[in-house]
Amino acid sequence: MQRLPLPLPAAATTRRRKVLAVGVIGPGRVGGALLAQLRAAQPRLVRDGGLELRLCGVVASKRMWLDCDDTELNGRHDGAQIWRPNDLDAFAEHVRGNDGRHALLIDCSANDEVVAHYPRWLADGIHVVTPNKLAGSGPLARWQAIRAACAGGARFRYEATVCAGLPVVQTLRDLLDTGDELLAVEGMFSGTLAWLCNRHDGQHPFSALVREAHALGYTEPDPRDDLSGLDVARKLVILAREVGWPLSLEDVDLQSLVPAALASLPRESFMERLHELDAPMAARLAEAHAAGGVLRHVADLDRHGRASVRLTVLPASHAFAHSRLTDNVVQFRTRRYCDNPLLVQGPGAGPEVTAAGVFADLLRIAESLAVQA
Repeated sequence: MQRLPLPLPAAATTRRRKVLAVGVIGPGRVGGALLAQLRAAQPRLVRDGGLELRLCGVVASKRMWLDCDDTELNGRHDGAQIWRPNDLDAFAEHVRGNDGRHALLIDCSANDEVVAHYPRWLADGIHVVTPNKLAGSGPLARWQAIRAACAGGARFRYEATVCAGLPVVQTLRDLLDTGDELLAVEGMFSGTLAWLCNRHDGQHPFSALVREAHALGYTEPDPRDDLSGLDVARKLVILAREVGWPLSLEDVDLQSLVPAALASLPRESFMERLHELDAPMAARLAEAHAAGGVLRHVADLDRHGRASVRLTVLPASHAFAHSRLTDNVVQFRTRRYCDNPLLVQGPGAGPEVTAAGVFADLLRIAESLAVQA
């Protein structure tokens, strides 16, 4: 007589779900794009990976929304009926809950005060993901405190602090974890400055290109934040510290494109005098043409801790000479990749790709979490 198969245990027929409580700080351009990506991906993640992302709240600059106020508003936080005064500690406690769940905070702000909370959150077992460069490039002692706070098991990921969604930090981490040794990093770390260098061919004044980039949303609200090179210097510091080199911002030889006379002006006054950049930039372009090369904004870091950020002339045969639009290019020279460096290249600016880099970090953390009973 043919036997019927015995029914499988419930655990074998039903996938046990991972639930990750998520709080988002800074619902601006990147945070807003991330919230949209999270909402769109939720059904697929539950269906294909058994992962439920539970949005527990959103913190703006002066107020916050918690899902306990109205659970129907998870997908449209801007329409929340109840906004509370901003309280980061209370927000973190709400996301963590008291049921032993996995909790993760995403900091999409550019706020130093938020970063100051990271060590406490991580020590309390709350995972943190961020594109905020102030954590990795701020005071060295605070960075060390953040890393030390991860000893209890909380994860801290920050891929999107360097070149948006490009796998730059992860590539470096993989090289180091497999026993390779970093010898030098060279890169074009600013999508804005890459675009300006690619477009600056002498046909239009440099100031006109800056205004065009500003209108397209490629620059920060104050273009000096890009033109100064400070943002690039921060990325260089982040990579150096990933290797274990104790670099700080003041150690970087930073050459700004903004003349000293324009550096401290109100933003509106600076924009009115933007044409004062035209003559020096035309001279630099002429220098590049005379040498048969191209003008590029490049950051360098070597194993001795020497770091620089500057506009420089590169030969036409250089890998960076063929970048396009807002491409970032990062070149790792290591013991293994010595004669032929390892390159990571692609769009390194924009809220969508930055949010995607943050989302990828969230998923890497989720993959490592135990299934809740």
